[in-house]
Amino acid sequence: MFNKGGMGNLMKQAQMMQENMKRAQAELATVEVEGLASNGLVKILMTCRNEVKRVSIDDSVMDDKETLEDLIVIAFKDALSKAEKTSEQRMAGLMPAGMKLPF
Repeated sequence: MFNKGGMGNLMKQAQMMQENMKRAQAELATVEVEGLASNGLVKILMTCRNEVKRVSIDDSVMDDKETLEDLIVIAFKDALSKAEKTSEQRMAGLMPAGMKLPF
């Protein structure tokens, strides 16, 4: 049999965890990370919700289209990786041990 008080506490804890996760997700929408390629010749600034804010390209790579395209991809992947790691770190403290994040 369930203890009614215990079940109520469990529901309160679940609701509090859900509210904390919503707050953390909203905060992650404002946290920015920067992806770099070729020592910063190409930079991509994005939020941890994967919204690209700015792309910066050094003039020295403007002459070579193929190289520039590759550097943009590298910088974008770097930014995505940093956003994922930052998100995981911030959300990890909100999740019970052993639970995986769905995003």
